[in-house]
Amino acid sequence: MRVLGVDPGLTRCGVGVVEGVAGRPLTMVGVGVVRTPADAELGHRLVEVERGIERWLDEYRPECVAVERVFSQHNVRTVMGTAQASAVAMLCAARRGLPVALHTPSEVKAAVTGSGRADKAQVGAMVTRLLRLDAPPKPADAADALALAICHIWRAPAQNRLQRAVAAHRTLKGRTA
Repeated sequence: MRVLGVDPGLTRCGVGVVEGVAGRPLTMVGVGVVRTPADAELGHRLVEVERGIERWLDEYRPECVAVERVFSQHNVRTVMGTAQASAVAMLCAARRGLPVALHTPSEVKAAVTGSGRADKAQVGAMVTRLLRLDAPPKPADAADALALAICHIWRAPAQNRLQRAVAAHRTLKGRTA
């Protein structure tokens, strides 16, 4: 499975592609950041994020896209920019018919480090170790994008089984009603 992880942001949108399956060593295929100037108009920044994500989709051809789920922060302006960049990533994937998975920051941290409260340095260190890299990807947004892709690869099989079980339960429930 090849997954594009997206750590959404307007100034720095982390992107990383990981390939592999749960239970096997994973491989980093690409990592980087889509940047936009902080002083540019919002619409132009969103177009630049879209162009950047489209380039990654064209070049790496992932099977699915994992995006960090936006959560409430104290700074409303920051959360709005994150949500807007997140929506652009989901739109780009949907336009191509790619499935999108949303993972919370604590879910990603727990999957990669074993603790949902891990700091950025711990996430970077584990991403480096798991992908057998020489050094943690910089900036942290890039490492976070790889962590999202890793989390999705590891959690997708269990999520798929759960979705099938729920669908089967609804089917059976519909037959007895």
